[in-house]
Amino acid sequence: MKHGQISSKELTDFIRERSTIEEAYARSMTKLAKSAGNFSQLGTFAPVWDVFKSSTEKLASCHMELVRKLQELIKEVQKYVEEQAKAHKKTKEEVASTLEAVQNIQTISQALQKSKENYNAKTVEQERLRKEGATQRDVDKAGVKAKKATESYKSYVEKYATAKSEFEQKMAETAQKFQDIEESHILHMKEIIQSYSQSVDETHSQIGEVHNEFVRNVENTSVESLIQKLAESKGTGKERPGKPRRFDSRWSVFLSCVPAISLTDCSHAKENSFYSSSDSEDEDEPRKFHVEIKPVQPNNGTHQNRATIDELKASIGNIILSPSTSVGTQKHSEHTKVPHIYLLLLSSAAESLWTPLLRTSELQLHQQTSNSVRFSFSGTSRGPSPVTLASQDALPIAVAFTESVNAYFKGADPTKCIVKITGDMTLSFPMGIIKVFTSNPTPPVLTFKLKNTSRLEQILPNQQLLYSDPSQSDSDSKDFWFNMQALTSYLRKASDQNPSSSYYNVDILKYQVLSDGIHSTPLNLAVYWKCTPSTTDLRLDYRYNPDSMASPGALTNVQILVPVDGGVTNMQSLPSSIWNSEQNKCLWKLNDISEKSENEGSGSLRAKFDLSNGPSSPSTLAVQFMNEGSTLSGVDMELQGSGFRLSLNKKRFATVFPPCKCPFHTFVRLLFFI
Repeated sequence: MKHGQISSKELTDFIRERSTIEEAYARSMTKLAKSAGNFSQLGTFAPVWDVFKSSTEKLASCHMELVRKLQELIKEVQKYVEEQAKAHKKTKEEVASTLEAVQNIQTISQALQKSKENYNAKTVEQERLRKEGATQRDVDKAGVKAKKATESYKSYVEKYATAKSEFEQKMAETAQKFQDIEESHILHMKEIIQSYSQSVDETHSQIGEVHNEFVRNVENTSVESLIQKLAESKGTGKERPGKPRRFDSRWSVFLSCVPAISLTDCSHAKENSFYSSSDSEDEDEPRKFHVEIKPVQPNNGTHQNRATIDELKASIGNIILSPSTSVGTQKHSEHTKVPHIYLLLLSSAAESLWTPLLRTSELQLHQQTSNSVRFSFSGTSRGPSPVTLASQDALPIAVAFTESVNAYFKGADPTKCIVKITGDMTLSFPMGIIKVFTSNPTPPVLTFKLKNTSRLEQILPNQQLLYSDPSQSDSDSKDFWFNMQALTSYLRKASDQNPSSSYYNVDILKYQVLSDGIHSTPLNLAVYWKCTPSTTDLRLDYRYNPDSMASPGALTNVQILVPVDGGVTNMQSLPSSIWNSEQNKCLWKLNDISEKSENEGSGSLRAKFDLSNGPSSPSTLAVQFMNEGSTLSGVDMELQGSGFRLSLNKKRFATVFPPCKCPFHTFVRLLFFI
């Protein structure tokens, strides 16, 4: 009963916490709706913000409604807690006689034991005196004492029988009352949970309706309607303007960007004025248009100042102007704002053209090979960007070692473990390196040393790109160098196929690692099955093996998948797992396993399955995990010579398993078979 009160209070705390979270979320959504109403109301997209605002406000209202329902449910739970406490107190008063019966039988049991010991002692004493030939008087005294002990013992036996009968009756009645209380408690708790579930389900339905309404509103908001609304709000009328005079196309862009500009027809050209040429009725004498910014009024002053090409260059950061943009300009005092606007436009255009030469960028390389390994290469070249790497710079490259381990464990016998470990080595080249290779008739030869090869059983280099000396005597390393012409051709072909990519990956070599059975596996496993017609018991023991890794690290994304047949009706597991009734599979998801884990990375998984059509057949278990930052072989790379620098050395290993049709994960990267 004590635990029932605790569970009721904990359920109250849980619902209250959920209510607090929902209320905070609703307030955040309300704040977001207000911010959506304050977004820019300019442009064609402005009406869409009203759709966002309305939908967000409705979502906030849905969550606030759930908060209200949860608050009401909390009051019901608190009322039940009070009623439960009263019921428990009443029950304790009713079963007080049971406590007396328990204490009574305990007292009588102790007295009975002492009486039994006294009876045995007196009887033995009487028999001893008879055998030793003691006087009749001593024998008679011993007989009297034995008789008293017998009567006392008989009396306690009768009392114990009566106390036992009363104890059994009281305990049966009390146990039935406790069971009735627990059954009522569980039923009431299920009703509360059902109310909670119904409230959440109704809220989810409302949210779904709001989302569907949002989708319909967005679909009904067509491009034509948005443009029409903008035209109606910003339009100046529906009458067509008169036919404009044609003028120089170079200045049409400039004039369209400057507000409040008027064109005044001038019959003559002034040598020291700011003019733009246009077509004229007289082919020999072109007509001029005088550009004037309103509302600035012309002054009477005649002072003029010529803006030379040198002044323009100084104004925009010493950018060399091409002949097409070098326009001779002179300005009157009444047009002082025109040159500044012109310089602003020119500076903006020039900045967009020269941006690649003005900033240094970092390369982000992502491995997209058949191994699906992704990694980042962050390096700053001495050139301004990947496309402007200088031939005299040390060219940056990145390397990735990816190893895959397959292991088969049979039961709990470590000698029957079969292990196979394979690896891939991939180099990644930045896009700008292609230009360096093609512009240099004799690019530096890329040479590297593969270290710690004594742990490799077989090495398969890319024969089209790599050379090596088979007569090398060092068993722990191996030198390789590239066919630079073939490498350049490969990178150029990759660039033609994907010109927008900032990096290109090249598979260099594959290798197989020497295996030492179960000692080579990062995670040692043993499985035990116990199958009966009605139940199946499963236990999986695992142990972290840091000695298998060159640099021990944590095993992440650990998952265990167990198929169980025989018609599973119920499952109990420790730790908790997920059961999929459609696939008849059980899934454990574990925390990272390392030497810092509990029991230094050792543990057990247990599960019991109730069956309707047993017994089950022991099946193959699948175990998945991965590690970032280490390999099992310890293989490494070292660049030889000059001309290149290693910007990143990425290492990882994982288990391998083909895609499976399993709802737990659409693509299982790596598994052990048991």
